[in-house]
Amino acid sequence: MKIAKNTVVSVNYKLSDAQNNLIEQSSEPMVYLHGGYQNTLPKIEEALDGKEAGYQVSIQVEPEDAFGEYDSELVKIEPVERLPQPLEVGMQFEGSPDDEGGESVIFTVTEVADGKAVLDGNHPLAGIALRFELAVTEVRAASEEEVAHGHVHGAHGHHHHHEEDEGDAGDHFRSQPLN
Repeated sequence: MKIAKNTVVSVNYKLSDAQNNLIEQSSEPMVYLHGGYQNTLPKIEEALDGKEAGYQVSIQVEPEDAFGEYDSELVKIEPVERLPQPLEVGMQFEGSPDDEGGESVIFTVTEVADGKAVLDGNHPLAGIALRFELAVTEVRAASEEEVAHGHVHGAHGHHHHHEEDEGDAGDHFRSQPLN
């Protein structure tokens, strides 16, 4: 089956920067709903469109087509007493980049010193050209439900979160908003 809109694609990947320093390598395939559902980068969809299981390709994605350029306006310095304790480098908080509200972003604590914390609202891969080595392992037709919901269900896909799932380990750094 060829990769096209409303197909579910399983792909192993290796992600490196432009100097070939390894950033991440899949241990399980990334599984996404193909066709502009924003489940993966548009440049990855473009490279895989019309291909089949077994296809392999290496692509380079520039920052503007990946996670954007680095924006120094998204870096804030806050007194540590305004933040939850104990505060550690790597913790993440949801907040607004300016005091007028606006769209919220995830800030990562990048440094703690002298009673202040540096919070960076940039994606960790912002400003970096990325190299992807992609290997398609499976292509299948998406179910009506997956198309309606705009993402994959089942193994390696998204699942619906219920109230009792709120304490999932994957969300343990989602802390209090910065207000």
